[in-house]
Amino acid sequence: MTQVYTTKDTVISRISEIVDKLMQSEDLFQELLDKDEIMQVFSNMLERVSPEKLLSIDDEELTARVDRIMMIEAVSGTENQLTPEQMEIFEAAVEGRA
Repeated sequence: MTQVYTTKDTVISRISEIVDKLMQSEDLFQELLDKDEIMQVFSNMLERVSPEKLLSIDDEELTARVDRIMMIEAVSGTENQLTPEQMEIFEAAVEGRA
């Protein structure tokens, strides 16, 4: 059990470093995400994914995966903040009309 806990801590530390870099380089992340909250998302994901599998992923691939998850988290609540006109433009773009 201690080994699993240590492995999870190692993965969380690695993800935290990636999150820091992405937060510094992406204005959208700085504006829409809270680091503590996004780290909680990753911690919760590690309950369903083997930390050992994540340890074997190289930095470039792990960064790409973390970036995608952060992007989803950043935009997931934004549609509730759109004006009706912005929502219409968004829906048109999603449907391929724009």
